[in-house]
Amino acid sequence: MLRSEGRTAHASNAAAAEAAARAAVEEGQAALLRAQQFAEPLLTGQALDTGEDAYAHASAVADILRAIGGAPSLQAAAYLVYAGDFLQRPEDVIEKAFGPSYASLVTLTRKLVQAQRAAREAQVDEELQAQQTERVRKMLLAFSRDLRVVLLRLASRLQTLRWYAATRRPCPGALADETSKVFAPLANRLGIWQIKWEMEDLTFRFQHPDDYKHIAKLLAEKRVEREASVEAVRRQLAADLQAHGVPAVVHGRPKHLYSIWKKMQGKRLDFERVMDVRALRVVVADVPACYAALARVHERYLVVEGEFDDYIARPKPNGYRSLHTVVRGDDGRAIEVQIRTQEMHEHAEYGVAAHWAYKEAGAKGYAGVSAAGDYEGRLSEARKAVLRQLLAWERDFSGQAVSAEGAALDDRIYVFTPQATVIELPAGATPVDFAYALHTDLGHRCRGGKVDGAMVPLSTPLANGQTVEVVTVKEGGPSLDWLNPELGFLKSPRARAKVRAWFNAQAQASTIGKGRELVEKLLQREGKTALKLDDLASQLGFKDAQALFEVVGKDEYSLRNIEQLLRPPEPAVVEDELPLFKRKAGLAQRVPGGVLVVGVESLLTNLAKCCRPAPPDAIGGFVTRGQGVAVHRSEPAARPF
Repeated sequence: MLRSEGRTAHASNAAAAEAAARAAVEEGQAALLRAQQFAEPLLTGQALDTGEDAYAHASAVADILRAIGGAPSLQAAAYLVYAGDFLQRPEDVIEKAFGPSYASLVTLTRKLVQAQRAAREAQVDEELQAQQTERVRKMLLAFSRDLRVVLLRLASRLQTLRWYAATRRPCPGALADETSKVFAPLANRLGIWQIKWEMEDLTFRFQHPDDYKHIAKLLAEKRVEREASVEAVRRQLAADLQAHGVPAVVHGRPKHLYSIWKKMQGKRLDFERVMDVRALRVVVADVPACYAALARVHERYLVVEGEFDDYIARPKPNGYRSLHTVVRGDDGRAIEVQIRTQEMHEHAEYGVAAHWAYKEAGAKGYAGVSAAGDYEGRLSEARKAVLRQLLAWERDFSGQAVSAEGAALDDRIYVFTPQATVIELPAGATPVDFAYALHTDLGHRCRGGKVDGAMVPLSTPLANGQTVEVVTVKEGGPSLDWLNPELGFLKSPRARAKVRAWFNAQAQASTIGKGRELVEKLLQREGKTALKLDDLASQLGFKDAQALFEVVGKDEYSLRNIEQLLRPPEPAVVEDELPLFKRKAGLAQRVPGGVLVVGVESLLTNLAKCCRPAPPDAIGGFVTRGQGVAVHRSEPAARPF
């Protein structure tokens, strides 16, 4: 009874999921129709910066998305993104007409397009070209939380390449280079093979036109002969598998121009050697049938050693699964055979897009994750599967061995300067962090921030895709409040270190100034003002005068050490050893002191050794026993009493 109730509950959940999926399909179709009607009057007669008709481009992008399995709702977004270029306040208008999800998508995609255009058009030398490529990659990562943006950009770039090829207009070198280094690898990492190979072939055509024409000509010359050879092997293998109880669909697998050229370049093979290998793809019902087909292929043909790969047991990083083997046909020529299920085939062809119809998924899902049942949980798992591929793509570029499960995209954000330069910051960063990321001095002088044109408090956390502008003063420094973590002004450890360094530098400058003043006064009293300060510091064992001033200012070094250097002790002279006439002359010439006491003649005076008064110091005297008047500086700190 309990088992029966469990089956009933499961069936009920599945039925509910299917009903929700059907409703989502209908909703998406309605949104697509409304988006077309909304965009057509705005885009008709308008042209993109490439020269392509805007409405035709949007329609072609929607067609590409449909071809790779994109949901109707995603196709609708293609029209709205381009319509946004011709609206006064696109986010507000689209949110009111289609909802906040579409409005956010339009805003993010338009910002990404603008930033990528600025990066391509920037005049940089070869050394900075790698930085430009890295910048575009980071921009794509910045918006990968909404994966619709990634798919829209891939489809749009493919359509742009198709348009240049169809119109025979020269494709800008920066655009082709960006495609080959960023977009095609991204499509490969997401497993969207259809977009990957077409992008590679088109950029190969634009970047190496002579090689492209040469290979295309060679392909055309013997196309009929090669196709007949592949067809004969295909029919033979299909019949053999059927006869041995392994129903399968066998296709000839085309070779693409870029892959042919790459093999010719990498393995130094001529065209005939590359094309001598025929390629077949076998699609079967399930995984056991894959291995049954493999066993029959190895039994029927001679196996080429070292050419077998089991990507079902060990999938590729992008989720690709298939069996690969190479055998020799009856004529002795090599045959490449790929064996997979229909689900594996869809994933290999369309990758993330194969199951990207979120609400339209029904019982399907990305990377083997079902969309039926716990819908939100499985949707989350599907999203994580794609994010892992984006992180792996990031590591492909950076070479960093970072765990895809550990450090994810959520630990950092990407924002833009008003000039569309992308800036990477830690999650939770503020306008102050942004200012310090641009330049240390800009951070010190930061007094305000604008986010998407609106003034915000300096403690405002930034979000992905925002445009940030720093409001500064001509002169000034940071606030001590910025170092208070409870106030939330700084998130970046690097920015925090720069603020601390500024305050440390200010304290050091004050200390050095104090030390300089003390040393210079001492030299003035000793009559040594002509002495070079760096020479003095060197004689005392310091690197330079600044180092001497700093320790003196901190009261870590006594001025008496300098006095001893400036006034070395004189050798004592015994008076009795002097000639009598010199002693008498000396006694006759001795003066009572170096200071005149007004109103008293011949009064003995002595300059106090404790403070060493010297012109123009203000002085005062104290009568002592047997020593006359002791002369001191008038400052209270100098008096010994």
